[in-house]
Amino acid sequence: QSLHTNAMDEALALPTEHAAQVALRTQQIIAYETGVADTIDPMAGSYAVEALTNAIVERAEQYIAQIDALGGALKAIESGFINNEIQTAAYAYQRAVESGEQVIVGVNQFTVDEDAQPEILRVDPAVEAAQHERLAALRASRDNERVSALRSRLAEAARGRENLMPLIIACVDADVTTGEVCNTLREVFGEYRPAVLI
Repeated sequence: QSLHTNAMDEALALPTEHAAQVALRTQQIIAYETGVADTIDPMAGSYAVEALTNAIVERAEQYIAQIDALGGALKAIESGFINNEIQTAAYAYQRAVESGEQVIVGVNQFTVDEDAQPEILRVDPAVEAAQHERLAALRASRDNERVSALRSRLAEAARGRENLMPLIIACVDADVTTGEVCNTLREVFGEYRPAVLI
């Protein structure tokens, strides 16, 4: 079992050292101070937990049946069903937060009057400039004919039904950048644009 704790500023930027440490300490307090991790299943047999688990399974099975009735996952995505379900759930959740039905500590309950602005991690522009220089040096020193041939081969394979992973690994070994691999695949598949249902 595992628990991931997002840093408090992660929605705004890369986490600061302080925010990452608070997230880590939260996990460590739960793991080492509460004793909850000392037992494989600390709430084994709990009626409330079992009821929640059964409700989740039932709802998941209903969703799977709906998706199957639409012709499978791909058809559900293409028809806009999946995107619509996500948007509907997000809207319902936001309304519940705004009405106070869904409690979010520090947002709609137990708030403080002062508007504390979190410290945001600012990356030095020199770091970006240095990365651009490293990328230019890489492109100048690699075998660009091999890069071009591999990208063409990747595009050809992507148009068929071939396993792309060995080709992507070959591209990486030849110093084809992540951006170049993605652009090659984007040229074949285009960019995903979710269907919007109104």
